[in-house]
Amino acid sequence: MLSDATDSARLVFSEADGLPGLVADRYGDVVVCQITSAGAERWRHVAADALAGLPGVASVFERSDADIRLREGLEPRLGPMLGPSPSAELLAHEGRWRFAVDVAAGHKTGFYLDQRDARRTLATIAPARRVLNVFSYTGAFSVIAAGSGASSVTSIDSSGPAIAIAARNGELNGVDVGELLEADAFTALRTLRDRASNYDLIVVDPPKLAASEKHIDKASRAYKDLNLLAMKLLAPGGVLMTFSCSAAMTAELFRKVLAGAALDARRTIRIVTTLHQASDHPVPLAFPEAEYLKGFVMEAE
Repeated sequence: MLSDATDSARLVFSEADGLPGLVADRYGDVVVCQITSAGAERWRHVAADALAGLPGVASVFERSDADIRLREGLEPRLGPMLGPSPSAELLAHEGRWRFAVDVAAGHKTGFYLDQRDARRTLATIAPARRVLNVFSYTGAFSVIAAGSGASSVTSIDSSGPAIAIAARNGELNGVDVGELLEADAFTALRTLRDRASNYDLIVVDPPKLAASEKHIDKASRAYKDLNLLAMKLLAPGGVLMTFSCSAAMTAELFRKVLAGAALDARRTIRIVTTLHQASDHPVPLAFPEAEYLKGFVMEAE
């Protein structure tokens, strides 16, 4: 059961829901689906009819444009499946927050529904803190921090369009979303380190850095570098919320990477909370690989 008053949720979570290759997310009266396997492709019209038949659904939009389709011998598909195209500004409502959803060009299906619990946690930590949001995407964490009483907010993302949507999300929620920096995260963090900047709350939520087991060594070095830089920017008593959405990066390995980063940063840092993907992204006991998102809330000395 969802813990927030929301009109947005994951309806189908691929293998975790017994439907390999199919993901479907709902935003109000619009369902956005992704089909990534040849098996699911054969049933696409059946899936579309079933999704369109849900109470209150006005249209089904397809975002089957992931690279994995090419390995399945499938051409990309992007556009309406059933019903009209979504409105120019589709919104996801999550508690009192509103977020613009770009179903045609955004990451995944347009919004990170899996971070719902982390957003709720951040709202309790952000008041009166100087916040740095790294890999901010469309600024959901930044909006919530600003709206929850953060003393300042700085967001970093390499995507200009995502930065523009972050500014719009600030407007939608009536908050000053703060400083929006279009920059490479690694470069920007090093610049902030060299300036001796510090923050009371840092969020590090990078995209998937390890696509498979063969990429795990390189990804581990990248995760360590990112978190080492973030730890050096933490003020005394500061909080780091850090995440990995790489399924190949286990929680145990992620903890080891973070421990190495803390050692190199010469900081005493403790885990105070662990975070996971939201409840509409279930993890069957028979399919533990579904547990891809892991996060830690850590406090510096």
